[in-house]
Amino acid sequence: INVCTQRSTRYLSAISAARGLHKSALDVVERPAPEETVTSSFGRFIQSVQPRHLSPTVLQRSKRMVLDSIGVGLLGSTTDVFELALQHCQHMYAPDDVSFVYGRQGVKLSPTLAAFVNGVAAHSMDFDDTWHPATHPSGAVLPALLAISDMFHNNSKPSGLDFLTAFNVGIEIQGWLMRFSNEAHNIPKRFHPPSVVGTMGSAAACARLLSLDRNQCSNALAIAASLAGAPMANAATQSKPLHIGNASRLGLEAALLASRGLEASPLVLDAVPGVAGFSAFYEDYAPNPIASLEEHEHSFLIETQDIAFKRFPAHLGMHWIADAATVVHKTLVGLKGGSVSPNLVQEILLRVPLSKYINRPFPETEHQARHSFQFNACTALLDGEVTVQSFHTEALQRPELLALLSRVRVEHPHDNPANFNIMYGEVEVTLVSGDVLRGRCDTFYGHWRNPLSQESLQKKFRSNAGAVLSNERVERLIEAVEGLDHLDDCKPLLAQLQ
Repeated sequence: INVCTQRSTRYLSAISAARGLHKSALDVVERPAPEETVTSSFGRFIQSVQPRHLSPTVLQRSKRMVLDSIGVGLLGSTTDVFELALQHCQHMYAPDDVSFVYGRQGVKLSPTLAAFVNGVAAHSMDFDDTWHPATHPSGAVLPALLAISDMFHNNSKPSGLDFLTAFNVGIEIQGWLMRFSNEAHNIPKRFHPPSVVGTMGSAAACARLLSLDRNQCSNALAIAASLAGAPMANAATQSKPLHIGNASRLGLEAALLASRGLEASPLVLDAVPGVAGFSAFYEDYAPNPIASLEEHEHSFLIETQDIAFKRFPAHLGMHWIADAATVVHKTLVGLKGGSVSPNLVQEILLRVPLSKYINRPFPETEHQARHSFQFNACTALLDGEVTVQSFHTEALQRPELLALLSRVRVEHPHDNPANFNIMYGEVEVTLVSGDVLRGRCDTFYGHWRNPLSQESLQKKFRSNAGAVLSNERVERLIEAVEGLDHLDDCKPLLAQLQ
């Protein structure tokens, strides 16, 4: 910039001298200060957020998100897709022992690759948290922040409050971007949201933890936009977890590139006619700047919009239909006693939102089953619950389950939109005897309107983390996360994850 300024000054002086003009005769017009853009306001917000801006509610809710995300990531490290991703990174890239990997003692990768595989782990079973508008916010942000924290020297680890500040910045940016679109409020059809806003959130969180300046923060977002996006066609496949792994990794890449001075569009988040920026992902995107923290009191979105935590590893929509089917299961067991026999059932009617990728009559793989209204309803009807074990191969192939699946019919009522904030699930079972049993769920336990208690959340964490860690280490992790805002640095948290 200094070189350009000096060149411009010399150039203007040469013109003035050649024309024989006196300085006093020149009309000097100052260039007006540029109007603030949406993109620059986001950069300013990322750079200026401080721990004092986090309310007790924001701190507590974000710590719950961190705990749950670590737990599902640790359990996810036992999956085939995680193992494939890890082997790929180990075999295709030069060793770089910097950042830990979930569930693998002594294994370390470069920060970006660790962010990738740990992000894959977080979504490998579709067990991670969900927000409204619809996205999985934590899995894209937390692995990148943990990888950076591992990258810092022992004497310069971020404090727990700095870590939580960066985490909340990453969550907040995702929330704002999705609120600029009505399309984003519904269950997605085109892009998988974490691959879009998750990449932006990861970049924002990493930029904050790296203490980038305002312009660098804006550039990190613009670079991330060029690395974002994955199609919904890969839902219910082993490739879906890659969406969150890439969001975490590429957001970190964007922040690191911005820290080195790489520039990108200063209007990427603005609505510029004829030139698509972030609007390429949402056709009705209508952004507004984020107000300055110095001039306006900022309330984080998570303050009023809580998070949904899943009780079993499947698409969030499955929780409504599973709870409705569980009601019928209890009624049927009460009437007939013992277990539920398919021979009693003539027809099963499901009233669910219209969403093609989660309407799967006969799922053949665990990933398809996690995205099947029919499978989760029949499993809950048969067993009275859906669990981690429900998606094991032997459970998918049970003859009694297949018999129930063959009797399912689906309706899509007009008053049941594909929107996690207002949808419902209804199960109507007609018995061979002619009796009709009904169950309905408007808000399942774990939804943001009916959040898991701290006891239930910790029970889920203990079950998930206990799959790969000792009980003692699991308890130390709970303690480290609960006290994260009081830690001088993140070493106690990282130590339990090595």
